[in-house]
Amino acid sequence: MRIALGLEYDGSRFCGWQSQPSGCSVQDALEAALSRIAGSDVRVTSAGRTDSGVHALTQVVHFDTGANRPLSAWVRGVNAQLPGSVAALWAREVAADFHARFSARSRTYYYLLLNRPVRPGLGQRRVGWFHLPLELERMQEAARPLLGSHDFSAFRAAECQAKSPVKDLYRADISRQGELFVFEFRANAFLHHMVRNIVGCLVYVGKGRYPVEWVRQLLEQRDRTLAAPTFAPDGLYLAGIEYDAAWGVPRGELALNAIPVYQWAAS
Repeated sequence: MRIALGLEYDGSRFCGWQSQPSGCSVQDALEAALSRIAGSDVRVTSAGRTDSGVHALTQVVHFDTGANRPLSAWVRGVNAQLPGSVAALWAREVAADFHARFSARSRTYYYLLLNRPVRPGLGQRRVGWFHLPLELERMQEAARPLLGSHDFSAFRAAECQAKSPVKDLYRADISRQGELFVFEFRANAFLHHMVRNIVGCLVYVGKGRYPVEWVRQLLEQRDRTLAAPTFAPDGLYLAGIEYDAAWGVPRGELALNAIPVYQWAAS
């Protein structure tokens, strides 16, 4: 049978999602826990890979198993085997042709950026930080040309393995609550470091280093070397994966208040 599983995790405790020889990844921890419950080796496929330091409100995986277990065993039983910084949220038996990655219609990411002169203490590794004042309206205007289907090569990491740099960006919103800037991006898929590279460029515009037209120019030039450095992973959250309702898979919690540090940082 094929099982879909929803997870949340604190990425600061892991070396990223993808399995590593040292066993330091979220995938390594999850597969070890699932294998104990199944009584045999279990391998998972995820909706998307997250880098070291990147968090997830909802990561979705699927795995195949011959073990006959109640769905509760794939949640409470697995959680008893997982480290405290990662938790299974739900489990569903799904059709054999469901695929956590290829069946997904969209992914949503949040980036939380604390904008104040001094670095965070309570929010360390949970929010990004920038010390100079940022102008919200400039960043909002700069982000608008990113919407739609584009070649995002200017915001793509050199080690990105995606077959095509063309992605469909459905949402690129920026809001401010107190000292906290909230960036929200939704797309059919994302390139490696794409969100962090976009945030870095928007911060350059927000602090006045470049005009608002600069982000559009980068998009058109398709040259990563002309863009801003990759921003820190600390404030990045995989917030939700959307599937067709027919699969019976929950979309996940997209609310900002699901992020434990949010209420503190936005106050």
